[in-house]
Amino acid sequence: MVHTQFFKLGFEYDPYALTALVDMYAKCGLAGLARKVFDEMSGDRDLPAWNSMITGYTRCGDLAEARRLFELMPRRNVVSWTAMISGYSQNERYEDALEIYMRMEAEKGVKPNEVTIASVLPACANLGALEMGERIEVLVREKGFAKNLFVSNALLEMYAKCGRIDKAMRVFKEIRHTKNLCSWNTMIMGLAVHGRWEAGLKLFREMLTGGISPDDITFVGVLLACTHGALVREAWKFFESMHKDFCITPKLQHYGCMVDLLGRAGFLNEAYGLLKKMPMKPDAVVWGALLGACSFHGNVKLAEIAAEFLFELEPRNPGIYVILSNVYASRGRWDGVAKVRKLMKGKQFTKAVGYSFIEVDGIVHKFFVEDRSHPRSDEVYALLDEILCRMKLLCLESDLDSEIE
Repeated sequence: MVHTQFFKLGFEYDPYALTALVDMYAKCGLAGLARKVFDEMSGDRDLPAWNSMITGYTRCGDLAEARRLFELMPRRNVVSWTAMISGYSQNERYEDALEIYMRMEAEKGVKPNEVTIASVLPACANLGALEMGERIEVLVREKGFAKNLFVSNALLEMYAKCGRIDKAMRVFKEIRHTKNLCSWNTMIMGLAVHGRWEAGLKLFREMLTGGISPDDITFVGVLLACTHGALVREAWKFFESMHKDFCITPKLQHYGCMVDLLGRAGFLNEAYGLLKKMPMKPDAVVWGALLGACSFHGNVKLAEIAAEFLFELEPRNPGIYVILSNVYASRGRWDGVAKVRKLMKGKQFTKAVGYSFIEVDGIVHKFFVEDRSHPRSDEVYALLDEILCRMKLLCLESDLDSEIE
């Protein structure tokens, strides 16, 4: 309706009005209509129009078109760069987010702002790019961005996910009285994931004492802490208190945590009983937790039940067959092992190639199993061979010393 009024009032050639239209359509998720207005602007496109159009594409997940426009821009400002970094980060294209950020660093006359930093730090967190994250923290301190809660929370998450719990705790304490629920959740989750379950539960109690009400994410961290501490009884209390004390309905993740905890502790029948009582349909993660516990404790009967459901949910996942085969083997059920291997052979499964990341001088390198595509692979393999030779020599020396003794 407003668009129609533009034409009636003679604004169809006004660049400011047209930019506002592009922005409006983009924010409403109507990238096609935004692009139509954008294309009609011809030579009158200003920088905000380009930025709005790129942001619109990233919001609807069309990162290829967003990047194409980004590269076509006659000039860019911090908003342009941040739009691409944020778009990649929110769509889990973390390597691309980091690549754009590094290009921005090399660009003269453009400096990142708080939004840029809060957008790139999650990419560092998910890639484990600690070196880059530490470099960004230096900038955060220099520019005074740490006063921004979004930046501080992103920095906290980066350190927690990169395994530097000490630095995460330092950032958490620096936030002081401005902490929000996100700050508490990130710290509790970080402590829980890294096995610091006692500190995680202590922090949860501090949070309650401070008058902060938990949410469903908080309880995922709490239940994970109980899992690492093998605290079955305490976990049940927390799980039941969710609805009773905080009016939080347990979600799939909470049931998954409980199934995992009970299974690890050896309470397989209780885990299966809870799984059957779930008010929602269990997903592959929940059934996978039960299958993993069955593998650890050698429970063939429940392993077969879990595997049957997993075959329906993830028919192309070879890991299910491998785990089930291992359960049979642990119990000497070689007929079962043969049956599973025959099934795998018939379905012609190929296991996904494993890979790892390593960060050197701010650049994240990806290595696949037996990969030789890296430009310095000859050096890498030469060094690996040298390490292997040294290990063998050490083992030989150790054996000789044992014989002499």
